[in-house]
Amino acid sequence: MDKSIFKFDDFFKSACVFEASLIIVAVVLGWIASIDPFENLHFSEMAIVYGVIGTLPLFLMFLALEKIQGDSVVQIKNLLLNTLGPGLHRYHWTDLLILASIAGVSEELLFRGVIQPWIEHAWGATVGLIASNFLFGFVHAITPLYAVLATLMGIYLGLSLTYGGETNLLVPIIIHGFYDFLAFVVLMRIYRSSLSTDESN
Repeated sequence: MDKSIFKFDDFFKSACVFEASLIIVAVVLGWIASIDPFENLHFSEMAIVYGVIGTLPLFLMFLALEKIQGDSVVQIKNLLLNTLGPGLHRYHWTDLLILASIAGVSEELLFRGVIQPWIEHAWGATVGLIASNFLFGFVHAITPLYAVLATLMGIYLGLSLTYGGETNLLVPIIIHGFYDFLAFVVLMRIYRSSLSTDESN
């Protein structure tokens, strides 16, 4: 296995601080654009239900990609495993839940809470949805295919804002955070399994 780009002891703290710092970015950009990132964030039991159900298609896609052996997909899997695996496997699932939750909140506040409505106000809903998520895909562009998949995921999250007929940022936050958590757990299990295999050889 390749070495992780992260130091094991610093991985969790660094990842949490980085993701949490995006909340500050969202607040600052929101102030510049006169947009309150928290305006459409409200607690709702139905939003939680929609969020959990809305996670399933993304996670099923993730599991399906795990079975595909195409070069581009294998490249993504290896990159994720070799960079995140060495850091993730040392932590308890509750730590992964905390990290995933912070990522869900911060990235959704930034992209769906500020950037998407900012572009929508200037260019309309369709352009706002597509342009903001091209940007979302770009900042996740560890490979060209991953950028495409992240863009599509971002569009899905942007559309989920209006699940149930009301605009509620809690829905994409739950989908994003829950999906990240499940993906982290899968990556952790695969990496731990690879370590056991290496030790037995």
